[in-house]
Amino acid sequence: MFLVTPIISIVGKSNVGKTTLLEKLIAELVSSGYRVAAIKHNKHGFDLDRPGKDTWRLARAGASAVAIASAHQLAVMREVEGEPALEELLPLLGDGYDIVLTEGYKNGPAPKVEVFRAGVYDSLLCGDEDCLIAVATDVEVETGAPQFPLDNASALSDFIEEKFLKGPRRERTL
Repeated sequence: MFLVTPIISIVGKSNVGKTTLLEKLIAELVSSGYRVAAIKHNKHGFDLDRPGKDTWRLARAGASAVAIASAHQLAVMREVEGEPALEELLPLLGDGYDIVLTEGYKNGPAPKVEVFRAGVYDSLLCGDEDCLIAVATDVEVETGAPQFPLDNASALSDFIEEKFLKGPRRERTL
């Protein structure tokens, strides 16, 4: 058995506050002394590069992968044949993190916290079979998972810390 970094996915429909909750969770965990990595899933695609910049020019010239590095940052942009699975991205983060939080990956194998806001959709996207461990919500919902107020990232952070960061680490089952 080897020690692994726990992964928690923050999931929910668009515009329910996933990014806002994730920002608050990261701040809470960092203030508690943890080193946190984050992965954002984007089903629509994205472009980190700006037209005219050197890396953009190199990619447009035909490079399948472009890296840019400094003494404090590293970024790699490369073409992929299909959407990478979460477990394929983990090695790209490197080592030394206490926890990895993702935004998205609702169909992935990691434990999930669903963000649910009244009026955005009618029922939860995830259930126990989807590894739902908690719900951050502005209304009470029908689930056996613990529920936390959307505006109380501290309580959710405490829950995650107790469940995943204290005590012996488990072997990853991804």
